[in-house]
Amino acid sequence: MTTLQHPTSSTVADLVSLRQKPESIQAQVWRRFRRNPLALFGVTVLTLLALSALFAPWLAPYDPNAVNPYEALQPPNAAHWLGTDDLGRDVLSRLLFAGRVSLMVGLFTAFVAVIVGALLGAIAGYYGGLIDGFIARFIDLMLSLPVVPLALVFSAFVAITPLRLTLILAAVSWMGVARLVRGEFLKLRHAQFTEAARSIGAPNMRIIFVHLLPNAISPILVAATLLVAYAILIESSLSFLGFGIQPPTATWGNMLFNAQRYLRNAPWLAIFSGVVITLTVASINFVGDGLREAIDPRLKER
Repeated sequence: MTTLQHPTSSTVADLVSLRQKPESIQAQVWRRFRRNPLALFGVTVLTLLALSALFAPWLAPYDPNAVNPYEALQPPNAAHWLGTDDLGRDVLSRLLFAGRVSLMVGLFTAFVAVIVGALLGAIAGYYGGLIDGFIARFIDLMLSLPVVPLALVFSAFVAITPLRLTLILAAVSWMGVARLVRGEFLKLRHAQFTEAARSIGAPNMRIIFVHLLPNAISPILVAATLLVAYAILIESSLSFLGFGIQPPTATWGNMLFNAQRYLRNAPWLAIFSGVVITLTVASINFVGDGLREAIDPRLKER
């Protein structure tokens, strides 16, 4: 006759541990990301910048295009916290509204470039052969062209608007994503789950978009993050050279371009716009590096 034994504390602990669900991949990535102070700093700064740009009409103390020659080139004071420019316009108000344009150009440039690059890279990596060779050579050709002069050529033939500038920057920024996705697909196209999908008769487009692309989403996400910073820098460079979005529409780049004439008399014009650009790009890079290390923790050990 068997006797029933009361479960010991160790047995209960074992049962509880068996019932606990394993930590998901997303939770592991988020846990590793939170341990990176620079990445958290970047997220905080970008959140504040995005909110300030979104609510610029309510946060800006003045109309960003209101001209007042009697208050031109005033240093930071109680009425104008960041001073005024050569036309008497409030610098703080213009920075807030300029953030809407610069951030929008960066985000939409990255969005378009990721879509184009991911599509071409996926087709090249999945099909291989002549298709891969043609797309790979086209990517190499585009990468051999200097980005800023090429963007200058494009901008010389069309009147620059935020939408056109976004398309121009996306046209010269998609190649890195394409090479990244192509490399991932070359590794994944012979994986077991890919062969299993082919064996049940799944069409190629379904295999590409349902089975392979989600497995390559992590490096694409990191590349998209860094592309935002890259697009903001290129937009600022073009505006600084006078080929970007033209005044009176304010961007961080054309504000810096206008400030170069007053570096001695009104240095705050260049300082504030330059600090905002630097802080934005650095924060995006911090977030991108944090995502890369969180997705692949082995990178931190190298």
